[in-house]
Amino acid sequence: MVITYFYLALAIAAEVVGTSALKASEGFTRPWPSLVVVIGYGLAFFLLSLVLRSLPVGIAYAIWAGLGIVLVTVAGVLIYGEMPDLPAVAGIAMIVGGVVVIQLFSKVAAH
Repeated sequence: MVITYFYLALAIAAEVVGTSALKASEGFTRPWPSLVVVIGYGLAFFLLSLVLRSLPVGIAYAIWAGLGIVLVTVAGVLIYGEMPDLPAVAGIAMIVGGVVVIQLFSKVAAH
């Protein structure tokens, strides 16, 4: 199960890199950022497919998407200076809370 969560962490990281580069690609008009997007998403989905061998799709996707949202928001702040307002921070905190509830209390996540 440890390798599953390692693959999931790598999938999340690859998705965050791909999504962060998506803005820099300027509608896929800049080749290098566009290449990073394609590689990032390709790697993210490949790794997520490995995760789905061990975790149910709903649980894996909830963790992947939830943590991805948080990390993309952090990347937006650090790379693009995009500061979320208080309602956005509250919403992101609820997403994190949902991921924590899944990890702590879901019997399916512990599969």
